[in-house]
Amino acid sequence: MFAAEPAPTQFDLNFRIAGFPVRVHPLFWLIALLLGARDGDPMTLLIWAGTVFISILAHELGHAFAMRHYGQDCRIVLYMMGGLAIPESARWSGGQGRCSRGPLAQILISAAGPGAGFLLAGLVAVMVFAAGGAVHLFLAYGFLPIPIVFLPEVANEYWSEFASSLLWVNIFWGLMNLLPVLPLDGGQIAREMLTASDPWQGVVKSLWLSVVVGAAIAVIGFGVLQDRFVGILFAMLAFSNYMAIQNLRGRSW
Repeated sequence: MFAAEPAPTQFDLNFRIAGFPVRVHPLFWLIALLLGARDGDPMTLLIWAGTVFISILAHELGHAFAMRHYGQDCRIVLYMMGGLAIPESARWSGGQGRCSRGPLAQILISAAGPGAGFLLAGLVAVMVFAAGGAVHLFLAYGFLPIPIVFLPEVANEYWSEFASSLLWVNIFWGLMNLLPVLPLDGGQIAREMLTASDPWQGVVKSLWLSVVVGAAIAVIGFGVLQDRFVGILFAMLAFSNYMAIQNLRGRSW
């Protein structure tokens, strides 16, 4: 979600997965814990933090594997409530025979992040059904699907909450991330499509689309969902894209 890599700190968590270097900034944990603090139950808080970590890591791994497929290795940084799959300067040896990336490849790379989240949600649902449980969808506000997991009585209630959280985060956040608002994945997909059809004005059109959709989602977040986080996030995204348009206009004068 974020466009700039945060500076390293001595409190970063560093590891590798599937050959990709991963760095977790301390603010990632802080924001996850703050947003998960609801009823004061420490276990619920840990479940939420673990859900966010697994989900965003899976999302960024989706981008990373897609980049690797097209010949570009990368590293992953988790920061605040989002992450980055940052291309490395050297190309991966396994992709040297492939052509340079075009618009379709860029679109597939952007879509691979939410796609990985949907795949993870599907795996969680399969495991729930295999354990003899069920997944029910509750429509909040008449249109927003909220998955609720019911596991057999022998299972600890926290496992049900963990599975419910994984489904909700990967489905709901995945759909939100596909909205055509830069720098979200949907915004990057829209930019590639608009630029491919209109090389001269495609970027500006994608920015205006981001402003309009971002402002609309902000209004829905504040007014319908009563979710200040969604409202503030998309209001900020709409404003940042509007300022990007003004900067482009300034350069053209």
